[in-house]
Amino acid sequence: MLLTLTASCLRSLLLPGRSRKPKLELLDLPVYTKETLGLTGINLSTDLLIGADRARLEGIRERADRASCSCLLLVEHDAQLLGAVADKQAIAAVERLTRVVEAAQILGCSAAAVRIEAADEDGTLLRVAGRLKPVMERAEKLDINLLITPHKGLTARPERVTELLKKVGGFRIGTYPDFQTAAEYKDPAAYLHRLTPYATALSASTVKFVPANKKGEPIGEMPLEELADSDVPIAHVPYDLRSMVDAVSSVGYDGPLALDYRGTGDVTIGLSLSRDALAAAMGAPMPEGEDDDEE
Repeated sequence: MLLTLTASCLRSLLLPGRSRKPKLELLDLPVYTKETLGLTGINLSTDLLIGADRARLEGIRERADRASCSCLLLVEHDAQLLGAVADKQAIAAVERLTRVVEAAQILGCSAAAVRIEAADEDGTLLRVAGRLKPVMERAEKLDINLLITPHKGLTARPERVTELLKKVGGFRIGTYPDFQTAAEYKDPAAYLHRLTPYATALSASTVKFVPANKKGEPIGEMPLEELADSDVPIAHVPYDLRSMVDAVSSVGYDGPLALDYRGTGDVTIGLSLSRDALAAAMGAPMPEGEDDDEE
């Protein structure tokens, strides 16, 4: 499994504020991802691309290819109203997803991901499946996979997600599971076992790192920056990353794990700790990146 970046967790660096330019230009993200974070690919989100035309998307792809850090997945930021009773809302959602799929192809991605806003009802499931089919037709023509990100309502339960996939049909419809979402389920391993066989990408979300004892058990708290500068062992809470990695490995998943640090403190440090923790969980050598202790 390759460790990659979920760019949305760097939103505070990539988007301009009211009176400042972004701290990190989107065109520089591939080099930053490869050389500073030691990661090998990028998942972009549509909120980072507002106003981008085809030339801009092609420029991002060119810079990513040049840095050997390709764009792998385009994530639609807003949940789409594919289950709406009103045709107008549903048509708008279909058109939006079609544009997202087309943008993913221009960026050089192999997939696009979406959350679906819909009630958990049999009739709604059929409506959603029917509305996804024209999106899938376009995706198949462009060789893009369309991945369903579990969301409240219709796709909250893994069995409902797989039922929806079967109703849509085709080889390019799949899932985009998330560690944090799995951890909220009563049996995280079973949740991942059910969804991961349909996944071509996976969100390795992280929340918080704390000091650990020699057995790897959490033993308190420490500010992220102090923890990164110390020699103490670390643990991830509120869930164990090794158990998550073991769960997806056990069903044969060998695709990318996209780091998505969602905690407090310096996001670059959070991503670096996430990288090292996930590499250790996989039993892999630490990825080569910039030494976090060097300025």
